[in-house]
Amino acid sequence: MNFFKKFKTLIGWEKVFVEPEFDLDAEIYSQLKPFRFPLILIQIIMIIGTLGYIYIEDYSIMHAIFQAAYTFSTTGFGALNEHNFSNAGIVFTVTLILGGFVALTFSVGVLIDVINKGKLFGLIKERNMLYKIARLRKHYVVFYHNEYTIELTKEFRENHIPFVVVDPSPNIEEIAAEYRYPYFVQEEPFTERAFLKSHLSSAKAIISLSKNISDNITLISSARLYEKELGRKPFLIICNAENQKDIDKLTKLGADKVVAPPKLMASRMSAMAVRPEMESVLEELLYKKDTPIDMEEIFVPVNSWLVNNKLKEAHLRDIINVSVVGIRPKFGAFLSMPKGDTVVSEECKLLVVGTPHGIARAKKIVRQSQRPKELSDV
Repeated sequence: MNFFKKFKTLIGWEKVFVEPEFDLDAEIYSQLKPFRFPLILIQIIMIIGTLGYIYIEDYSIMHAIFQAAYTFSTTGFGALNEHNFSNAGIVFTVTLILGGFVALTFSVGVLIDVINKGKLFGLIKERNMLYKIARLRKHYVVFYHNEYTIELTKEFRENHIPFVVVDPSPNIEEIAAEYRYPYFVQEEPFTERAFLKSHLSSAKAIISLSKNISDNITLISSARLYEKELGRKPFLIICNAENQKDIDKLTKLGADKVVAPPKLMASRMSAMAVRPEMESVLEELLYKKDTPIDMEEIFVPVNSWLVNNKLKEAHLRDIINVSVVGIRPKFGAFLSMPKGDTVVSEECKLLVVGTPHGIARAKKIVRQSQRPKELSDV
């Protein structure tokens, strides 16, 4: 086993054939158990047939195996010298034909029974899906299928964001085909099986979209316990809620973001009614893909050169045409439209507006531990 692992590492297969965290081999093996007796029976008959032709008709080993095989399978005669069989050989051949017919009929019956139960092929398909999910990194795990999930996953697909949908519905495969979910798991969302099958350990975020507040509560609690068992950094957990009371509950339990569809709809409609032109601008800026202007938060790490320096010293506007429109400190209130003399604190977040390329460059500038050389000439 160690040699095989080293061989896969040497040729790079470990990057392609990633083992899923949940193993279905035991369940698949239990479905294959009924085949053990027919296979053993066929092997015993083949051995008896081979030995019989060697002893009775003085065949060579290879000729005996060949004669036993096509006699046992009742495919016919003529390849060898059956017309010269002795009486003992004829009786033995008839017995072998009858034994082969019984064994093959029994084997076909077992095969049909396993197929009718429908579990084996389903397990094999699920196993293939788990191997695909195991290759994902920084993906989003979306729990519960409903109309919110349908709209959210449309956005994910358009923006090439990897995701896995987890839902307990027995017809989740048909649902996934209809709504184009590339990866899906049929499990009760808050269980460890669901976490293992969706490869939650390598996921970036959890999104719970159940309309039942108790489902979201259970999922948040289970996910926070699971991340402690893994010893990894906390998941980003996003949930939906129907009212402010539910928002407060989910936030206290550990949800990072809680979206209330009724409140969100009211806010959007109010913006449309009061400032329709501004709503159009936001639509272009935030919700459409491939927009030339983007908005994003940039995290300022502790070791960033910008910590305890003035914002204007970064020259983001001058060099890469990126504007800082807000600062969210680690502790304290959000500061909108900060001035150039504003001192940047550690672990704050800069809300920036600019082109996607410019924002990517701004991230590199902010995250460096030493003042970038490109700023020396400014």
